[in-house]
Amino acid sequence: MNVPPRLASIRRERSFSIRQLCREFDVTPRALRFYEDKGLLAPGRRGASRVYAGRDRARLQLILRGKRVGFSLAEIAELLALYDREDGGATQMAASLARFRERLVDLRRQREDLDKAVAELETGCAWLEERLAEIRPDLLPQAADYDNVLSARLDAAG
Repeated sequence: MNVPPRLASIRRERSFSIRQLCREFDVTPRALRFYEDKGLLAPGRRGASRVYAGRDRARLQLILRGKRVGFSLAEIAELLALYDREDGGATQMAASLARFRERLVDLRRQREDLDKAVAELETGCAWLEERLAEIRPDLLPQAADYDNVLSARLDAAG
């Protein structure tokens, strides 16, 4: 969606407090200060208060997206540094595309590994249940209780 130039200019000029960004992105003030210490954000100052520009907000959004898909802070910093070039973001987009494709390959490989691990565990559980049914069927309700507890924890975490 194209943003009219006047609206884009207003968004760039708008400032944000640390509290506003924390609330919007569900991060802590400590996290924002950490990103500032790493040179990823550069808020201005109004007295003792940090004042974040629209550029900082956009950078925070990119930092959090990068972290969510598994990029290191060093990788995120490299991509953010490319944004400052005077080429309309083309260099950053090209570098990001290459990194994104690499990450997709890695994540697909991890998903395959996880699927295999889940299948192995399911096979192991089935085998153990069969053995228990033969030698100690009295322990099976405990095994079912454990499975219910584990499922509840996974549901709560997901």
